[in-house]
Amino acid sequence: MDEFQVVDRCLLVRLPEEVDHHKAGRISEKADWYIMKQDVEHVVFDFEDTRFMDSSGVGILMGRYKKISCFGGKVYILHADRQVKRILKLSGMDKIVEVVEEEKEWE
Repeated sequence: MDEFQVVDRCLLVRLPEEVDHHKAGRISEKADWYIMKQDVEHVVFDFEDTRFMDSSGVGILMGRYKKISCFGGKVYILHADRQVKRILKLSGMDKIVEVVEEEKEWE
């Protein structure tokens, strides 16, 4: 799968092994382009390959949440490991994004 892919109006973003300040800008910029240009309804972040995420990862999620929620969309998290779930909980992001334990049909 490509790093960014639109399937059934869902933008699927496969995040890299390390989500840090150096990668956050490019990921956010590219995701925003897809949201605005590709008729995206929801954003799904796939953390399957991610082994490290700092606060800039939270920034990526928060920014896309703010953008997609303006259109009535949601942000979903797939394949979050213990560390990612912990960061989501500490930042409060677990209250505004949905952590999906198994793949599902997007509402």
